[in-house]
Amino acid sequence: MSGLKIGVLHPGAMGESLAATAKNTGHEVYWASAGRSHETRQRAMKHDLQDAMTVENLSGICSVIVSVCPPHAAEAVASQVLASGFKGLYLDANAISPDRAKRIGGWMAQVGISFVDGGIIGGPAWEPKTTRLYLAGEDADRAASCFSAGPLETRILGDSIGRASALKMCYAAYSKGTTALLCAVLAAAEGLGIRDELEEHWSWDRSEHLAQAKERVRRASAKAWRFVAEMHEIEMTLGSVGLPGGFHFAAGEIYDRMARFKGETDMPPLEEVLHSLTHPAERSAA
Repeated sequence: MSGLKIGVLHPGAMGESLAATAKNTGHEVYWASAGRSHETRQRAMKHDLQDAMTVENLSGICSVIVSVCPPHAAEAVASQVLASGFKGLYLDANAISPDRAKRIGGWMAQVGISFVDGGIIGGPAWEPKTTRLYLAGEDADRAASCFSAGPLETRILGDSIGRASALKMCYAAYSKGTTALLCAVLAAAEGLGIRDELEEHWSWDRSEHLAQAKERVRRASAKAWRFVAEMHEIEMTLGSVGLPGGFHFAAGEIYDRMARFKGETDMPPLEEVLHSLTHPAERSAA
């Protein structure tokens, strides 16, 4: 399927890579500039995305809308599209719980919008075999056809809404949950005055672990603000099947304490990241 008009709300770092794959596949890609940041505008210009100005205009132009936004904004973005009178296919590719995906899908179904549940695993898709978009729903094959040329890869998980979100949540529960735990461990070691000793033991025990651990903590800092709501979505997901709660709420607090590094292009020194974790009051006072 080629020649579709696809709207991307909103082209952040991940959204721009989905937009690029859709363009590679031969589709026209639109965005809505109203209220968006300078950085978002720069990304859209870089890929020659067509500006519909508003969500209402975009909904009238496009037959497919892709939502790629921070998890806490997923329902607000969906509500904007609902209010616009859109009647095409809506792909929610956000890091949200299966229950939230089902709720948004229910809203869409009530007004005749085709809904596809999506979950992205991997970073922005600029290289083949690095990022997958998992899809679930009766129209998942239609959504997959929007990205068939790559480098983003797609996998269909069946007709049941929530399966793609569930996979994303379980994957991120481990990958981002363990990163938050690692942040806490290093910060605790720093506060207790034994970080050098811990790092020496890691170097002795597993030679590559120390360098990898430090890089993971520093690399997470720039995106930490985005992970706060995602940890809450994971908490709800695990709780929905009877698992005990608390761990991922705490992980969300870890990421919230690192949110001051949002937008920084260079990874901060490890010491600054650890200080932000053990001195959260300094952020409040800033």
